[in-house]
Amino acid sequence: MKLVVSAAACLLSVSLAWAQDVPKSTKAVPKPTSSRQQLKSAAKNVAAGIEAAEAALTPAEMAIAERVQVGSVPCELGTVVHLVADTKYPGYFNVQVKSLKYRMFPVETSTGAIRLEDKKAGAVWLQLANKSMLMNQKLGQRLADECMSPEQVAVAEALKKLPAQSMFTPVAPVAPVETATK
Repeated sequence: MKLVVSAAACLLSVSLAWAQDVPKSTKAVPKPTSSRQQLKSAAKNVAAGIEAAEAALTPAEMAIAERVQVGSVPCELGTVVHLVADTKYPGYFNVQVKSLKYRMFPVETSTGAIRLEDKKAGAVWLQLANKSMLMNQKLGQRLADECMSPEQVAVAEALKKLPAQSMFTPVAPVAPVETATK
């Protein structure tokens, strides 16, 4: 037992002596910056990039944004969609339905419909003359349907009274107009 203890003490003294003989570095090691500071800096850079991207709407997209009907829009099944124009970034909209919130911007369409998108969340607000709807393309479902602002209600009522003519319905010939000559 004494042999084991003395061997351990001998090894300990040799390792301590060796550690003291190693020269220490004369360079000062810089303190690493805190990860909180790095994250804050990175977040500011990302936010600056997002702000720059948001400020870059085309004139066509700005024209679409001017036609978006804002406010609280009632939908079927008692759902209400709230659309608010962002005053800090013209052309952008904050859309909320229940507890879901989206940041949307206008997108050009070939049909002339007003379309707002939140590409990150996959949400789309589609505004037609007589109704609007909120969809989640990622989930493949409608979040709100048959949404109608007062202007859209008026158009829907007008369409009920005088439906739009189908493009497949033949047009009645118009009688030629006779001109009177004297």
